[in-house]
Amino acid sequence: MFKTLLSPITINKTVIKNRIVFPAMGLLYSFDEKLNDRHENFYLERARGGTGIITVGPIGIGELGVGAAAPSIASDDAVPSFSKLAQKIQNAGAKAWVQLYHAGAYVRPLQIGGQIPIAPSAVYSNFTRLVPREMSIADIKKVQQSYIRCAERVMEAGFDGVEIIASAGYLICQFLSPLTNKRNDEYGGSFDNRVRFVREIIEQMRQRLGPDFPITIRMAGNDFVPGSNTDYDTPEFARVYEKAGVDAISVTGGWHESHVPQLPGDLPRGGFVYLARSIKEAVSIPVMASNRIPDPFLAEQILQEGSADMINLARVLMADPYWPLKTLKGKPAQIRPCIACLQGCMDELFNFRPSICAVNARTGFEGERKIKKAQDPIRVLVIGAGPAGLEAAYRAAQAGHNVEIYEKARQIGGQLWLAGTPPHKQDFLKLISFYEEMLQLYKVSTFLGREVTSDLINQRKPDHIIAAEGAEIAVPAIKGFENPDVVSAWEVLKGNIIPGKKIAIIGGGAVGLETALFLASKGTISPETLHFLFRYEAEKTERLRELICKGAHEVTVFEMLPAIGKGLGRSTRWIVLDNIHRYELKVITEAKIIEVKNGEVWFEKGSLQSLKFDTVINATGSKPVRKIAQMLGTTGIPYSVIGDSVRPAGIMEAIHQAYLTVMENL
Repeated sequence: MFKTLLSPITINKTVIKNRIVFPAMGLLYSFDEKLNDRHENFYLERARGGTGIITVGPIGIGELGVGAAAPSIASDDAVPSFSKLAQKIQNAGAKAWVQLYHAGAYVRPLQIGGQIPIAPSAVYSNFTRLVPREMSIADIKKVQQSYIRCAERVMEAGFDGVEIIASAGYLICQFLSPLTNKRNDEYGGSFDNRVRFVREIIEQMRQRLGPDFPITIRMAGNDFVPGSNTDYDTPEFARVYEKAGVDAISVTGGWHESHVPQLPGDLPRGGFVYLARSIKEAVSIPVMASNRIPDPFLAEQILQEGSADMINLARVLMADPYWPLKTLKGKPAQIRPCIACLQGCMDELFNFRPSICAVNARTGFEGERKIKKAQDPIRVLVIGAGPAGLEAAYRAAQAGHNVEIYEKARQIGGQLWLAGTPPHKQDFLKLISFYEEMLQLYKVSTFLGREVTSDLINQRKPDHIIAAEGAEIAVPAIKGFENPDVVSAWEVLKGNIIPGKKIAIIGGGAVGLETALFLASKGTISPETLHFLFRYEAEKTERLRELICKGAHEVTVFEMLPAIGKGLGRSTRWIVLDNIHRYELKVITEAKIIEVKNGEVWFEKGSLQSLKFDTVINATGSKPVRKIAQMLGTTGIPYSVIGDSVRPAGIMEAIHQAYLTVMENL
């Protein structure tokens, strides 16, 4: 079924068992520049899962390149720990790579002991909001030699290959881009001069490592920054890399400061494959495609159509390290999907916490979070089939317990159905299919349309009860909110309410904004229609841009706080706010709602005002449901309360809490 994806490929003279690559990604698992057990457990789990190449990194090369935020191989003392990791990865059946990294102007002074970052030119960085120090020729030569010496250490440590990062807006990108390289010497100005820095690194690295050691490079297919390099420019860079001695090229999207989403669900599946194809047409060495390639069917299609030779799976293998083995065994339905939420893998990093995964509670905790096989299986009754209840049920059954799960609705999923309704959030629905597969695989007895009562508990006589009853919409103490003409955001997302043209949404948090975008998208043209109209030049570009953002509703969002977006993660908040602007939604902040009556919203904002609407939607928040949980203490049966029944939170907290409950209490 996945013949090409699972076939071997050769990079230089090194044979890779399949076309699947785990690329380097920031983890923040240490702050002392050293590898540790957490790194080892993380990479080893993905090697055991059947991945062809495991890329360790990003790994610092010193010279003010990253500081304590990543492990470093800038010293000979680091070689033994890297050698140990390489052997473990290789013993698990994967080839081991290291990515060498220097962030240049993207480094913050706090990371490098308060020193000023270095860059090709003293150009203000939109990423760090700082001006770096321009590198002297001596600085350039020193950094180049650090790259080369660190590559030698990678080879000495027994790794199978080394990768240079020339993407995401880091130091090499800063040399390549006319936006950030304003030099007037041999390292600036013309194309040949701007590419000289990295070309010399590759040439000298090849000379020092010999002809047979694989050197790869990760490049931006398009910087997606106005005035910088585009996909018309990047194929020429790729030709230079190949001629200089690179054996394979990994192609990704743009810079960190780009206003084009790189990772979340807004990026269509396989949305940057065209960048890999453009590079592949320019070179004769293997090319890797990246970004939002979540399932093996799409991966196989990309390879078969000749758009790339290998597939990078980063967050996909965070969600399920055993993606490759499940694909090999012909069981893709058992793959735990990445839902492109970025809650654990990116938002945690932005908060200077280690990277984890929202949907896989073991990611980043491979060494300590292990559910042991039950020696004496017990009977477990789970109440509620939302994400928390589903995770708890299948994990308990996986441990060997006899599990029953009860859901009062006629389908599993709970609020996942709501979460997957707004634009670009459909991957949340994939998680429902995964849990359906897990319940069947681990023989969890599932009862739908069945509400749990004390009589049922007395009848079933479980040894442990897990209550995951979820949450319900909260009705604030505002006059008129109790009336039927004020509808809940949940009912709108479920499709139970047909709203009018003029809509008021009370509440500018995550649910309110996602509901607003859901409604704003109604009546816009579909991607297929856009493709048709553009292909036949039926409408002008400006008209097409209007048609994809101008829908059937006029939406106004009211928020009592000074700003909207509370509850949104840092990695996706800017995208939601950008879409609020693109859809031309009206936002009224610092608005205290006084009353809603017959569609008229009365609010205070400096003075008492009112606006008339066809539909008023309550998106002010939710509250826990503890109908059964409140009486469990009287049953004498051990029990746990998890998910929104504890407090309304996000999917990551629900799944992690469910996993830990099973691990610690059963």
